[in-house]
Amino acid sequence: MTVSSRPAVAVALTIAGSDSGGGAGIQADLRTFAFHKVHGTSAITCVTAQNTLGVTRVDALPAAAVVAQIDAVAQDIGVQAAKTGMLLNQEIIAAVADRVAALALPYLVVDPVMVSRTGAQLIDDAAIVTLKSALIPQATLVTPNRYEAQILSGRAIETLADMQAAAQQIVQQGAKAVLVKGGGMSAELRGVDVLFDGSSLETLYTTTVETTDTHGTGCTLAAAITANLAAGQSMPTAIRAGKEYVTAALKHALRIGSGQGPVGHFFPLL
Repeated sequence: MTVSSRPAVAVALTIAGSDSGGGAGIQADLRTFAFHKVHGTSAITCVTAQNTLGVTRVDALPAAAVVAQIDAVAQDIGVQAAKTGMLLNQEIIAAVADRVAALALPYLVVDPVMVSRTGAQLIDDAAIVTLKSALIPQATLVTPNRYEAQILSGRAIETLADMQAAAQQIVQQGAKAVLVKGGGMSAELRGVDVLFDGSSLETLYTTTVETTDTHGTGCTLAAAITANLAAGQSMPTAIRAGKEYVTAALKHALRIGSGQGPVGHFFPLL
């Protein structure tokens, strides 16, 4: 009898909310991990009832339940890189920050999920304070959109220079690197991102894709970068490859539902 050998596979962990419509949250993250040939694990923070038209209900899990999921994965399977998405409230954020510190995860990508791309605040002020003080200082990379970067940096963002200054300000809060995303910017800055790693400031350009089906782009980009880091890529390479993946997924966005459809995470199969 022959025993088949199992190839080693990188493992990524997403700590985020569940999107019943399948376009964002852990559903988007796990699809993205799989696309990048990384084994995806998860710790669910909240359960949402949502579709392409919006969110109708959100139920938070107890912080202890979130911690138990993280520990279950880390203690048995191991984690090469992790990302956070919607953490929802102060208690969950504090608990996640505590476990991240205790487990000394190699890479942590923090997608702040504080404000939507349209400017609607998604978590309360107390939760934002805890995110800034407890979690962001542990981040390998923070990926705020325009409005999240405004809150984290305490400055208005209207120009490329504003994006660059905000990225530098957020790194001063303890994060190793910050990617300020320009998806919410207007005119020629739409889709232009700014990366600052504490010493080097870089502006990243990608092709603008004209589509209204953009649900889950923030989750997907952070997940792609996390998967690439788990697989051993350098930070600049992981980010550029992640942006290329999101651009391709936007080109193959899914026209489903009556509202804003999701990006096409599995576009090669379409």
